[in-house]
Amino acid sequence: MATIREIRRRIRSVRNTAKITKAMELVAASKMRRAQLRALAGRPYAQRITWVLADLAETLPLMDPETVHPLLQRREVRAAGIVLVTPTRGLCGGLPGNVNRRASALLLDLGAPAKLVAVGRKGRDFFRRANVPIVAEFTELGDYPEYLDVLPIARVIIDDYLAGEFDQVFLVYPFFVNTMVQEPRVSQLLPVEPPEEAATRAVDYIYEPGREAVLAELLPRYIEMQIYEAILEGIASEQSARMVAMRNATDAANEMIQELTLTYNKARQEQITKELLDIVGGGEGLKA
Repeated sequence: MATIREIRRRIRSVRNTAKITKAMELVAASKMRRAQLRALAGRPYAQRITWVLADLAETLPLMDPETVHPLLQRREVRAAGIVLVTPTRGLCGGLPGNVNRRASALLLDLGAPAKLVAVGRKGRDFFRRANVPIVAEFTELGDYPEYLDVLPIARVIIDDYLAGEFDQVFLVYPFFVNTMVQEPRVSQLLPVEPPEEAATRAVDYIYEPGREAVLAELLPRYIEMQIYEAILEGIASEQSARMVAMRNATDAANEMIQELTLTYNKARQEQITKELLDIVGGGEGLKA
């Protein structure tokens, strides 16, 4: 059994750890609120640009296949790319592991050589150990990246796709559902698959200078917005997961302090009882 001094030292250590995790929980909660607002604020624009793209894509079947924009053209998949959005820092529970496992499952399902564009250190480190080729890495975006910070990522993806380095590109990221739930999602980034929106069929818009010209300008913006929205969702998920993880760590530390305090009291009581017995035994010995 540990001595009283060792138990006291352990209680002090656990109490200090609880203070640290509590402070980290408060910081993560503050950052989570701002990250959530940014993620939710970006969703309407992403939905509207998707809606416009769906309306423009209605005329694609009528176009000459040779005149279709390169970002819409399908080709045989000989090499694939994955844009992986993961946290840069740790202490956020099982979120990095869940996203990395989802990306690993995608790699096995592709059936073609794949390369990675890592956004965040956790995904980069994981797949570097797995010897997966990493084309580019972006690990210094910060807690509140701006739209301009995402443009280099989109530029790498678009240029490699147009150059034939990739025949298909996927986006893997954690989607923020709520504070307790973050869902790893996979979406195809290239070639662009215009979504089907039933609402666009009811209105016939006139585009100037023309549907093809507007579509050519919209497609790169659409890809950039998809990546930016995924990064915002990833940051909101990271801060939420970190807040929950630090709260659980604080609760576990408090429970450990209670158990150690109980053990300390028992050990102290046992020591006091032993000292009393020694005193009584010494007194009886003096009388004899």
